Amino acid sequence: MDFQLTSEQRALQAGMRELLAARFDREALRAAVERPGLDRALWRALGEAGFFALRLPEDEGGVGLGLPEAVLLFEEAGRALLPGPLVATHLAAGAVKGAASGETVVTRVDGGLVSWLAEADHVQGDAAGATPLRSVDPLTPLHRIPGTRTAEPPEAVLLTAAEQLGSAARTTQMAVQHARERTQFGQPVGSFQAVKHLCADMLVRTEVARVAVYAAAVTGDAREIAGAKLLADEAAVRGARDCLQVHGGMGFTWEADVHLHLKRAWVRAEQWQSAERACELLAAAL
Repeated sequence: MDFQLTSEQRALQAGMRELLAARFDREALRAAVERPGLDRALWRALGEAGFFALRLPEDEGGVGLGLPEAVLLFEEAGRALLPGPLVATHLAAGAVKGAASGETVVTRVDGGLVSWLAEADHVQGDAAGATPLRSVDPLTPLHRIPGTRTAEPPEAVLLTAAEQLGSAARTTQMAVQHARERTQFGQPVGSFQAVKHLCADMLVRTEVARVAVYAAAVTGDAREIAGAKLLADEAAVRGARDCLQVHGGMGFTWEADVHLHLKRAWVRAEQWQSAERACELLAAAL
């Protein structure tokens, strides 16, 4: 079986990267951090680009593509640290009026958590008794919901893994770029073996996660999706930590973007399917 991206898939991914570069660049990211809130104009632009309606049939106003293509778009969203209840709104397309076009912001109860509750126009699930929770990520407002955690939609787990994959790829790129540009003792820090090892490990984890995420998007198997989420979570969290290490003291400053990737990765690792839940699912299948 050929898992190489087709020319159409590469064009789709490149188009989303160009859209986000134009509408949500680093300046927009930092502005969102300083003034948290959902950019409704950007949300509608995503709707116009088919981000939410991607998997809807064409006769229902959608694009008519599948889960592999959705993974590519969510990978780009993770790379850009795009905020908002992307997964919930994408899954609600066709079921909630206005979700597909980006006119309606949809959030969904994820076990004991729900994100962007105050900004959402529609909430799927019972959010009664929700209490604000201080989120480590400044771009992911959270509320805690009383009750037990429920089963997660496999598609939500996989799309979250795709976001983690995009973040892991971006922090790897950031680390390599810094290692090439930053000099110490008259040479780039990337020439030092310890830094080389960090960057190499980041790349390996990212590419292993990429294979798992892409394969799970083709099969749609819940166990493979759980494995892909585990690998993507590890690639995103450990990648951001190693990126901080490569940046040195600069990486810990508020002005650097590395900490934003780490904080988002921590939050995503607990969303839709935690590592504990994924391990339980895989163990039960043995």
